[in-house]
Parts: sequence; structure tokens; C-alpha cells
Amino acid sequence: MSSRTWLFTSESVSEGHPDKVCDRISDTILDAFLAVDPHARVACETLTTTNHVTVAGEVRGPENVLKDVEQLVRDAVRDIGYEQDGFHWQTLEVVNRLHQQSADIAMGVDEGSKGEEGAGDQGIMFGYACNETEELMPAPILLSHNILRSMAEARKNGKETRLGPDSKSQLTLKYENGRPIGIDAVVVSTQHGEDVSQDDVRDAVLPFILHALPVGWSVPQDRIFINPTGRFVIGGPDGDAGLTGRKIIVDTYGGAAPHGGGAFSGKDPTKVDRSAAYAARYLAKNVVAANLADRCLIQLAYAIGVPDPVAVYVDTHGTGKVDERELAKVLRETVRLTPRGIRDHLGLSKPIYARTAAYGHFGRSPDEDGGFGWERTDLAQDLALHFGARADAAE
Repeated sequence: MSSRTWLFTSESVSEGHPDKVCDRISDTILDAFLAVDPHARVACETLTTTNHVTVAGEVRGPENVLKDVEQLVRDAVRDIGYEQDGFHWQTLEVVNRLHQQSADIAMGVDEGSKGEEGAGDQGIMFGYACNETEELMPAPILLSHNILRSMAEARKNGKETRLGPDSKSQLTLKYENGRPIGIDAVVVSTQHGEDVSQDDVRDAVLPFILHALPVGWSVPQDRIFINPTGRFVIGGPDGDAGLTGRKIIVDTYGGAAPHGGGAFSGKDPTKVDRSAAYAARYLAKNVVAANLADRCLIQLAYAIGVPDPVAVYVDTHGTGKVDERELAKVLRETVRLTPRGIRDHLGLSKPIYARTAAYGHFGRSPDEDGGFGWERTDLAQDLALHFGARADAAE
């Protein structure tokens, strides 16, 4: 039988991309509320354009945090690195339109007599994992993130002064029989200084691309496209308006797996758009870490005001080593998949969200303070023992 080959492409955008600026601001405001009150409710949307930021949405939490919103916005923009004429953390206009949460919504999701909270909305959430990288993530999106994250680190620590905050990457990988075997093309577009030539931009960016490639991989020089349209001096919200939640495929699996209907940023963990997507990734990653499948997709479905998911679906894409229905049953018994159960199990009621706003919510290393706790593989050993498998990646 002949081998099956194909190309697959994923993209990432940097923290300075206009939409990612909005995600960062929304999650910074969320963290500020959770730092004071772990039970705060936040649904914060942000819009950016030339020297302007508007925040809007509904909150239920300490009133004093609302007074800090303007400074939180400015601090976030400053940390990203915007000090250009058309978007400067000191001079931009900030409009705060946050208001108190609707009583009707609060009634549906508040804790009931059994100590549970209903889901904040109906919806479906997906989680995915695969064994093509150590992080159990699809390789194209992971490598795309790695290029931009390393560029941002060098820019912010002063090692690379020619590049600006706004950038995008795109990788096309070659696959053979379900495994990535090499890179077909790389595209990176990055903002740069007024006096920086395109040759200098290429010299600055190329080392970050090559460093991100797996050992033994290479890409022909004529398949590396750096700033293919030429100059990119005006960037960020001065070049294009931004909105919270417009980069959901960048946030998840780069198109290698489905995404539910909702974005993540600016939403507290009672919103299953966020918390259930994290739980689904957590379960899928542990299934793959337990060597129960090479690929695992999990779907969770909720009804507004109802604590438990109305459905749990598992698909191992023909790579599973156990019955999928039994696996779904065991996963549901292992983790309580109510909003409160997810929040308690993963420790989500903490100010850990601003760091998720760029370079992906998944495939990151768990932090000591609980950040990216959904990336743990602490269930893998028990799952492997239950099904008689071997947990290769269990912590």
C-alpha cells in the first residue's frame, strides 16, 4: 500500500497583534477581579483602534477594581511594548463601559441548593491532544507559537531592537501516514523600525525560525517568506482595529481539531466556553499521555443553568486502544465536569489568565501558581492502570 502524504498549515499571531492586544487587556481585567475575589464574575470585551481602547461587558465583583481599569489597560499595553505615535500606552484614550451583571444571567448560574452552579450558557466545547510533539499538540501550531514567542522575548529583553510588537507566523508541514516529517514553508511577517531595511528584517527573523525547528529538520531558503509584502512599520491597533476573541483557532489547535462556538479571553471560569474547553483538553491530553490513543478529541455539551454536561463524546480517530464509550464513561467519573467541579479540579479561580492571551492556551508548561494547570498529565497513570495500558508521558 502506498503511503499517504499531505500538507497542513497553521498560523499564530503575536501579543502585539490588534486582536491579541484586546485578549490581553480583557484577561488582565479578569485577573484583577479574581486577585481580589476568586468568586468574581467577569465577561469583558475590548476594542482597540488608533490610540483608543474601549472595554465593555458585565462584571460582578469588587467595585474598587472598576476604578483601576484605565491603569490596567495602560499597563497591559506598555508590557506588550507599544510606544508608537498612533498607539502609545501613555497617550491612548481609554473608555470604560463595564457594568453590573444581568440578574437574569446570575440567577441561572448561581449556586443552587446542591452546591452546584449552572453552566453560564449553552454550548459545545472541544479538547484535543495528539502524540506528534512532546507537548501532545499538533506540530504546526506549536512551532508557529514558538517562533513568535522567542521573537517577543528577545524584543522585550533588549536583545533584538529592530522588531516591533505586531507579528504573524505560518508554518506548512509535510505529513506522511499521520506523522509530521518536515517543513514545506514558513511565513513570518513582523513590524519593524522605520529605518530597518528588509534585509535587516530577514537577518533578524531567520535565527528565530531556525531555532524553533525540531532537530534534524530544515527548510529551503526559497520556502522561507519574511515580510513578503515589504515594509511593515505601522502595526498594531494603529494599523488595524482589534477585538477580543477573534483568534480562537490560534488560541487552540491551529485548525487541526474543531473549536466550539465561544472565545476564551475575558471570561471567568464559570463560563464553560473557557473552563470546559480547558477540561476537555485536560482529559484528551491525559488519554494520549496514558497511551490509550495517538489522537483524542473530546466534546462536552452544556445547557444554560444546568450543571452537568448533557453529553460527553470521545473520538480517537481510529487510533484508540480501548472502547471509546467506556473511555467516555470513565472520564466522566474521574472528573466532575460541572462548572464548579472543573474550577475546583483545575484550580481556575486564580489570576492566571493574562499569560494565556498570546501564544496559545494549550501546549504550555504548568506553572507553580496553577497557571496552565489543565496541561497536567496527573490522570494518565490511573487511566493507564484502569485500562491495562502504559502511561508513557504521565507525570
